[in-house]
Amino acid sequence: MPLTIILFVFMFIFVASILNKKPSSKSPPLPPGPTPLPFIGCIIQMLLNKPTFRWIHNLMDQFDTPILCIRLGPSTHVIAVSSPNIACEILKKQDDIFISRPDFMSAYLISDGYLNTAMSPFGEQWKKMKRVINREMFSSPMLKWLQPKRDEEADLLVRYIFNQTKKQDDVTEGGLINIRTVTQQFCGNMMRNMILGRRLIGRGMEDGGPGEEETEHVEALLSILEYLYAFCVTDYFPWLRGKTDLDGHEKNTRAAIATVRKYQDSLIDERIRMWNNGGRMEKCDLLDVLIQHDNPKLSPEGIKAQIIELMVATIDNPSNAVEWIIGEMLNEPMIQKRAVDELDHVVGHDRLVEEQDLPQLNYIKACIKEAFRLHPFAPFILPHVSIMDTTVAGYFIPKGSHILLSRYGLGRNTNVWEDPLRFNPDRHLDGEGKQVVLSNDELRMISFGTGKRSCPAMMLGSTLTIMLLARMIQGFTWEVPRNKRCVDLVENHDDLSLAQPLVAVAKPRLPSCIYPTF
Repeated sequence: MPLTIILFVFMFIFVASILNKKPSSKSPPLPPGPTPLPFIGCIIQMLLNKPTFRWIHNLMDQFDTPILCIRLGPSTHVIAVSSPNIACEILKKQDDIFISRPDFMSAYLISDGYLNTAMSPFGEQWKKMKRVINREMFSSPMLKWLQPKRDEEADLLVRYIFNQTKKQDDVTEGGLINIRTVTQQFCGNMMRNMILGRRLIGRGMEDGGPGEEETEHVEALLSILEYLYAFCVTDYFPWLRGKTDLDGHEKNTRAAIATVRKYQDSLIDERIRMWNNGGRMEKCDLLDVLIQHDNPKLSPEGIKAQIIELMVATIDNPSNAVEWIIGEMLNEPMIQKRAVDELDHVVGHDRLVEEQDLPQLNYIKACIKEAFRLHPFAPFILPHVSIMDTTVAGYFIPKGSHILLSRYGLGRNTNVWEDPLRFNPDRHLDGEGKQVVLSNDELRMISFGTGKRSCPAMMLGSTLTIMLLARMIQGFTWEVPRNKRCVDLVENHDDLSLAQPLVAVAKPRLPSCIYPTF
């Protein structure tokens, strides 16, 4: 037997004996969970039970626990949490301990070696980029500066849907609209306009819809999201990275990144040249802000990585929430009526809803908050990593553990929510007219996170989502196509989106002179 094989066997036995050694009776136990195999942990169970997030939540039900421990690979403890109290203990009381991110293949590739913010592990790079993002990119003055770009896209959204209604025929008596396409492209167009200074990559369609380039760009961004922190095998056996791609994650991640960079990097390079050559003297968008940031000066690679992150982070939640909300409204017309009545009361019929109206749209915001609770885009928030050993809820959490706070589990927790599978916006209204906010300090649900790793674009994300829904509901009455009695609100098995893209009939409900025609 070769010496290397003998050494490997002895190393395997040694590591397995350490990993499976029972803790001292004086030490707190690990959270409940399946018994791991030596060295590989529960990786085989994970591979046999796709999608992984449903397997994890089934295990939480099986063990009847709001905190679950699964060991994947030789040493990675994955801790899933579906209790508000435990979530608060992690993100509030011990925020400084759970402040890092895992070193995952997808995050490393997307961030070009952790040059961005949200995916970077705790360290000086994260601190530097966090200051840049919070102070320069998503401050209140910056969002106000960018409002004309958002207003433009909101008008173009209404114009596009209105143009589709002109194609009415005897079957639909209105415009047949693919809600998923409209909402995703709205988010993509708006973010490209605010970041890159152009809403379209190509020429688009004559009717105002997305062209091939815009469609491919958004699909690639969503594909990046699909593979970000997606339980890739080599993430738990890092020495296999670059040697094998067992589940195809690396190939698909690289392909999606290449598509996004195909459309973005040349624009960024040209803009940098313009600033260096004196061909641009005034900041007009977020790309200009990043290029001209002096303390510290950002590298072209860092700028490109950060822009990918900005694009990825702002397409999913708004589009997914609005698609689900309109689907729920089609099956419960009274919800749509109440939303429309609120808009008519606050805005009237002689103009389109504007950002200044949004604080008064409590029922609209309650609908969005309910969609974030019941129909989150992703089952977990981005994973947190403990930078030291600690104890949570009486359980031992080893240093380096990956903490998965479950949007899915928190939002459907029967100990927290009455009739949790019912879409009921009223649960977020207090009856006293107080402002509805889309976040929840008690973490009974998670929309944008909290603590030092919370989403810095919460204000932008909230504004974008509310305006998207408000414009679509104010401008049009939405109905089920004639060949259907109701919408089949079935959740996709592999993720939390609707199993089939939502298609509905839009009918204008305002005077024709109100709709933009430019």
